[in-house]
Amino acid sequence: MGINRREELCKEALGRHWFHTIDLGDIVTPGVDRSAEKLARLQMPARLDGLTVLDVGAYDGFFSFEAERRGAKRVVATDKFCWSLTGMGDGRGFDIAHELLHSRVEKKVIAVEDISAETVGVFDLVLFLGVLYHAPDPLGYLRRVRSVCKSQLILETHVDALDYPRPAMVFYPGSTLNNDPSNHFGPNLLAVEAMLTEVGFGRVVLLQQYGTRIVVHAFVDAPR
Repeated sequence: MGINRREELCKEALGRHWFHTIDLGDIVTPGVDRSAEKLARLQMPARLDGLTVLDVGAYDGFFSFEAERRGAKRVVATDKFCWSLTGMGDGRGFDIAHELLHSRVEKKVIAVEDISAETVGVFDLVLFLGVLYHAPDPLGYLRRVRSVCKSQLILETHVDALDYPRPAMVFYPGSTLNNDPSNHFGPNLLAVEAMLTEVGFGRVVLLQQYGTRIVVHAFVDAPR
């Protein structure tokens, strides 16, 4: 990449709105998300050498690029909703970061409803971060995720009804959660665990709860 092209991309990056905060070398994108803090909470394996990774709902691609940086041999970033809007959600942020980082991450515009082994492949590690509570069909989304996961899932989501003693979800009609009509359901911890078990994960580990968010690692194989 020539100097002029890099300067042009950096100028474009600083002139737009971002969701993720990504260190691109010369600049750091002015994201509204505390991406580095979230990464620390996820406890993603420090090295992913030789592994394949799918990032579902990649947005600006922070976690896709991080998986690549940690040595993954193949990373596929998927999104549709956040690559089909205007402004921050137009998908251009991913493209700018991809070029400035000289990344080999594969970009695939596809809805969660269309993810399958036939459409995207099967992966060692699947990232499902900040997506579940946007799902109009949470169990269906998790079935899709399980169908392309052959080892580990890292899930991060908003939760609700934490004091209810049975698996349950709160439905958010209209834009009642954070003035965002794309927020549909807030599951409680028991519901997240039950749904992951229902779709075929053999072991579910709650790593962290912080406020109304949780991080869960789910594994295809049950412990021996």
